[in-house]
Amino acid sequence: FYVQLGFMPKFVSDGWMVLERGDELLEFFPHPKLKPSKSWFSVCFRTSSLDSLYDEFSALGLSTDAKAIPRLMPIETVPGGPRIFYLVDLDGTLIRCIEDFE
Repeated sequence: FYVQLGFMPKFVSDGWMVLERGDELLEFFPHPKLKPSKSWFSVCFRTSSLDSLYDEFSALGLSTDAKAIPRLMPIETVPGGPRIFYLVDLDGTLIRCIEDFE
C-alpha cells in the first residue's frame, strides 16, 4: 500500500518499520490484534504541496466511500484552520494530510 504512495522501506524489524518518501518519514509499530474497522490510530502528515500530493494519491483509484478501508477523502478547509485531506490505510490508520502554514 505505502509503496504505491511512493514510500520505500528505510528500516524494518520485528518491532518497528520506517518508510521514507524523499525527506519525509513515516514510522510504524506492529499491532497484530488490530481490527482495521476498530482502529483509532492516526497521524498528521504536513506538506507544502497538498494539491500535488492529493492528485498523486487520487491517481491510485482509492475508494472515496467514507466507510471503505482503505480510502481517500477530498481536500477540505477546516473552519479557522488549514486545508486538509484524509487517507485511511489498510490497517484503518487515519492519516491527516495537512497543508503547511505559510
